[in-house]
Amino acid sequence: MHIYLKNLSALAALLLCLSPMQSFADDTSRNKEIQQRFAKCDINRDGKLTLNEAKGCMPRIYDHFSLIDAQGRGYVTVAEIQAMADR
Repeated sequence: MHIYLKNLSALAALLLCLSPMQSFADDTSRNKEIQQRFAKCDINRDGKLTLNEAKGCMPRIYDHFSLIDAQGRGYVTVAEIQAMADR
């Protein structure tokens, strides 16, 4: 019984350590997807996505554009989209 509990404790500790790693992997995968879609949609390749560029290409960004573009500049960056996705 003692060995079983010791192994169970080790397994629980391992799972606790892996959970943040899985979350990090999910974040990395999500950020990579955002970067790829952003690059596809940024027609003029200026590193800024306008409402018009987002319209047919990134509908969720289009729907929440004013929330992401809180400063009202008329564009969003990939970093701003990733920051919003991290929330």
